[in-house]
Amino acid sequence: MTSHARVAYGAPGRRVAIVDGVRTPFARAGTALRDLSAIQLGRRCVAELLERTELDPRTVQAIVYGTVLHAVTEPNIAREVSLLPQLPRGVQSFTVSRACASANQAVTDAADQIVLGHVECAIAGGAESLSRVPVLHSRRMSDAIVAASRAKTAAARVRTLATLRPRDFVPVTPAIAEPSTGETMGESAEKMAKINGIGRAAQDAWALRSHRLAAAGTADGRLTAEIATVWDAGGAPLDRDNGVRADTSLEKLAALPPVFDRRFGTVTAGNASPLTDGAAAVLLMREDVAASLGHEPLAYVRSYAYAALDPGEQLLQGPVLAMPVALARAGLSVHDVDLVEIHEAFAAQVLSNLAALATRAWAERAGFAEPVGELDPERVNVMGGSIALGHPFGATGARVLTTLCHELRRRGGQFGMLSVCAAGGMGHVMVVERA
Repeated sequence: MTSHARVAYGAPGRRVAIVDGVRTPFARAGTALRDLSAIQLGRRCVAELLERTELDPRTVQAIVYGTVLHAVTEPNIAREVSLLPQLPRGVQSFTVSRACASANQAVTDAADQIVLGHVECAIAGGAESLSRVPVLHSRRMSDAIVAASRAKTAAARVRTLATLRPRDFVPVTPAIAEPSTGETMGESAEKMAKINGIGRAAQDAWALRSHRLAAAGTADGRLTAEIATVWDAGGAPLDRDNGVRADTSLEKLAALPPVFDRRFGTVTAGNASPLTDGAAAVLLMREDVAASLGHEPLAYVRSYAYAALDPGEQLLQGPVLAMPVALARAGLSVHDVDLVEIHEAFAAQVLSNLAALATRAWAERAGFAEPVGELDPERVNVMGGSIALGHPFGATGARVLTTLCHELRRRGGQFGMLSVCAAGGMGHVMVVERA
């Protein structure tokens, strides 16, 4: 049986410091960032992070980057990002993927390397271009192309390709669905809403809150301070997220039709996160190394946990199982936490998670006698979340961590916590601490 006792993450003076974090603007897929690849977005992010921290690039020993939709021709995005002119060619670099928690996996992998003493300084994050979703051919088309490439003569290639029929040219439409169940993410959110009694009004109210808080955080500069300006193909600068709707209202949200269950559903385009392009990165160092270089970290990694459940059950409830473990490892209760960031895949998912955290049944499933308890809404997603800001799959985890750490410092809080749900029934939670 797994122990739930406090576990120190890093020896005194050798904790993992979160020095700084940067992200690109997040843009709805097919809009301002459509001409930039995930690699280009990732490079822009890392270059800005080096510049802002005035870090000698030779200090960086590892780049760990997450992505979900891997480009077939560039499968190791981390290595491509690490080939910036500023960085030494010898920087080790590897790509990770844990669905929507891919950047979180990158961060914890890099942090573990620091705790183990293998590296002293690493950059971790992720990027995604959902404007460039790989489109697959039919199996017959793929077989014919491979056979034609192996043909010895031009005539043989022509004969091979002549076997194709019009139906073979129809592309395979990408879908955000579970391979094990065939259920899409949106259908899973609908199921969770029904199981947990999360109505349409509550979902729309949470979505409105997300947009209003994100609009406020953009207007006062707190969110834009995290952003590295990106220039599109036409040379126009983008320095803020383009999915935030400052002018939305409950009436506008209520007018949107359900998407996944058109007759009885409650999940709409308005109370779900949009498909988004973007990248994010954080600079991690061993505590004593950061001090020797004159850096004042935003925070330190206190603990983290991952969890999973059957994807055929409540797909996006994984964080409910991870949170009590992360809190126990940190030696804290939820009442000790000053700020919480919850990734908003869907309003229904956020509200389902919040409700489950207060129940004994979900606590027992995680191996605890008592529930985490209710989270104070005034401490949750205080500058909005992914519904408003957007959700580039591979980047969101680093964006959430950056936002949490910056706001924790501004408010003078001590402990912060983030949670991210992910496809496959997975969940991640991290606790951070300010010095």
